[in-house]
Amino acid sequence: MAAEGIRSERPTGWGDPPVTAPSLDDIRKAAERIRSHTVRTGLSRLKTAHRAKRVYVKSELGQPTGSFKIRGVLNWALSLTDEEKTRGFSTFSAGNTALALGYAARMLGTTARSLLPDYAPANKVRALEQAGVETVLISFDEMADWVFSAGWKEEPWAFLHPWTEPRMIAGHATIGLELIEELPEIVGVYVPVGGGALVSGVGSAVRALRPETRIVAVQTESCPSLRASFNAGRAKWISPKPTICDGVAVPFTTDQMYPLLRQVADRVVTVSEAEVRDVIRLLYLEQGLAVEGAAALSVAAALRDRSGQTMPAVCLVTGGNVEPELLSEVAGAA
Repeated sequence: MAAEGIRSERPTGWGDPPVTAPSLDDIRKAAERIRSHTVRTGLSRLKTAHRAKRVYVKSELGQPTGSFKIRGVLNWALSLTDEEKTRGFSTFSAGNTALALGYAARMLGTTARSLLPDYAPANKVRALEQAGVETVLISFDEMADWVFSAGWKEEPWAFLHPWTEPRMIAGHATIGLELIEELPEIVGVYVPVGGGALVSGVGSAVRALRPETRIVAVQTESCPSLRASFNAGRAKWISPKPTICDGVAVPFTTDQMYPLLRQVADRVVTVSEAEVRDVIRLLYLEQGLAVEGAAALSVAAALRDRSGQTMPAVCLVTGGNVEPELLSEVAGAA
């Protein structure tokens, strides 16, 4: 596919060692650490699915900042020393990590800033400004150059890497603990993938507790960087196309994340932008969930999967910070 054209001249790492899976002890400590600050989200049966196809939705829309990111961010922030907290927090983000970081900063009495790509949805930028997060809008190429030069190492803030921070991954992994407790017979989990921290965390927890469960990583056909990397056997860049899945529009896999992603994900599937739009409409009209594009990926993949080999399955619906105009356009479509 044209979307998988390789940009081999670009770096895929910054010299740090590969990230390793969190232990069950790390994950359980994370669950205890964030318990009183986050919502334990439940499962709901997907109404549209055929009776023989047991598909469940685990929605993170009810979290304090409207996405799963609060789990990892708070686990990281609450683990910092008092001195680290006084420096203020910094990250880079498509929006949801920065929103969670701002929440943590207010809770702990410090400041927060975030680099954002200049195409970030206006509703997320407004929400960040209203939350007191200093937002620095730059081009994606500038952000990528900063990431691969490890620019945060030269800055004074307490920096949260949204993909490779172990405490971030362990916080996200608490979703996996809940899944196994809620549906012990689970056969498949569908997880949207951007930088890879969510599927790494959830996959690590599920692998430890129920190794026979299949972890399906899901991307849009417009930005299939992990699929291209799996096909190549190493971290790769791709040439992306426009997508409404801005939260996972990462056109590369990093050297630091690739080994763990290879370890936890059984396969990578992609869905079309049209399928994503259909699921946004479906979840809004039938489940009462107003989801952003990235959050619809998992359900789109599960509905497309006709094999039944991953049933019963849980789809992680990751965030609800959707632009009102997009929701109105999609939900009102015939």
